[in-house]
Amino acid sequence: MDKTADYITEEKKKLLQAELEDLKGPKRKEIIDALEYAKSLGDLSENAEYHQAREDQGKLEERIAKIEHILQTSMVVSKHGGDTAQVGSTVVVEKEGTKENKTYFIVGSEEADMAAGKISNHSPFGEALFGKKKGDSVSFQTPGGTVNYKIIDVS
Repeated sequence: MDKTADYITEEKKKLLQAELEDLKGPKRKEIIDALEYAKSLGDLSENAEYHQAREDQGKLEERIAKIEHILQTSMVVSKHGGDTAQVGSTVVVEKEGTKENKTYFIVGSEEADMAAGKISNHSPFGEALFGKKKGDSVSFQTPGGTVNYKIIDVS
């Protein structure tokens, strides 16, 4: 598995495809209707509704392009079993100097959510864990200094 590649899970791929379908269908039509309405109000130079609709259209098209790019360039991974930490792995770690274990799921950068225990393979912590096995120690730099962890389990 390439450490530098972009990854998404099958679940995220389905969510992105559904969002793309919604953006290209109903949302795009909504904005086109708003533009038509705003044009009907007259003078476009001082028409706030028109300028807002154009801004919304730009944001929509930008999001569509981003999703299409993610779907075209990302590799889809499933939950990964095995003893080496990589995208799709669940890793249990213990911070040095504590007895508290924390569980993290390594995901692609598009899905990262630290509050949910999902860390990006491109984050400093994700990069430190990548390729390591149960019993290995890892360290990485944070704004507060170097942090050390011991890998308790990889699944």
